[in-house]
Amino acid sequence: MDEQSAMTSPESEFELTQAVWTNAVINTEQVDPFSSSPAWQLAFHEAFNPARRLLIERTSDSVICFAENFFSPSEIFLTPIEPHWFFGCPLLGNDAVDLFAMIMPFLAVEYAPHFPRILISGIPMRSTLPERLVQSFADSFTIRLHSVGLQCAASLEDDMDGFLSRRSAGFRKNLRQVVRRATDRGVYFERVIPRTLEEAQTAYSRLIAVEHASWKGLNSCGMTESPIKEFYAAMTRRMLRHGDARIIMARYDEEDIGYIFGGLIGNIYRGLQFSYDDKWRNYSIGNLMQHEKIRWLVEEGIVRYDMGSVLGESMSYKANWTEERIPYQCWILEKR
Repeated sequence: MDEQSAMTSPESEFELTQAVWTNAVINTEQVDPFSSSPAWQLAFHEAFNPARRLLIERTSDSVICFAENFFSPSEIFLTPIEPHWFFGCPLLGNDAVDLFAMIMPFLAVEYAPHFPRILISGIPMRSTLPERLVQSFADSFTIRLHSVGLQCAASLEDDMDGFLSRRSAGFRKNLRQVVRRATDRGVYFERVIPRTLEEAQTAYSRLIAVEHASWKGLNSCGMTESPIKEFYAAMTRRMLRHGDARIIMARYDEEDIGYIFGGLIGNIYRGLQFSYDDKWRNYSIGNLMQHEKIRWLVEEGIVRYDMGSVLGESMSYKANWTEERIPYQCWILEKR
């Protein structure tokens, strides 16, 4: 069923679909759980291309979630709803592969005489999903590698002391100096969990104001630009019901000088964006906010901090804050 049809059916039905979707992400091994969630996937759909048809089907504990990309009657793709970074997986839950196989006759009728090419992203190479896909589809589909990726994460299971013990002595010393210097300067932090639409709008406006003053905003390449601005705004709204957004504002003299923003799914936190006023670039505000965010997550019993991809971008700061590298692949299935 697509989101449009879901929204015209009883609201509780689509709410149930999203609940099953979220639970399927939490209860199966995912490279990037938050990016596989409805908060990320549906926010992308809303901000980037809401005209696409969605294919979302579920059982009691599994979900498949794809979007139609129609280039011509003979060139049709089914992709993850978010097909830009390929972080999330569209096959979620123990029955997802079987559910996907079950809808193949529907796809054959819907798109006859052609069959769409299917892109499956976020495939965890350390799971059983690759083997199950091959077993289910290799006889009738050509399976090709589209791309590979590497996500990074940090364990938070041993509290703050355990986290710091996995960092170098030089990093720990520098962090202590940075924290002391900022404290002496009068920098402090505010923790924000938006729980109403008004609170979300206020918090997001504060983030955008900081972004405008950051090097990203000054160079028109950050969260102030569309459709990224609308993407994260939609994501923040979708995290309201369960209070999953986690925002820290770095402040000085009653003014916001930095922010770090991310979201929870289960007991895993996904970092999304951080930025700071360019005038404070010599005070290591980014490291200060990371340190404060980890203190908060440890207090809440969060066990993992996901920082996203380490391929195709500078990873120097991520290397300092994470120790795990998780490989994933994207495959294309083409009907024979």
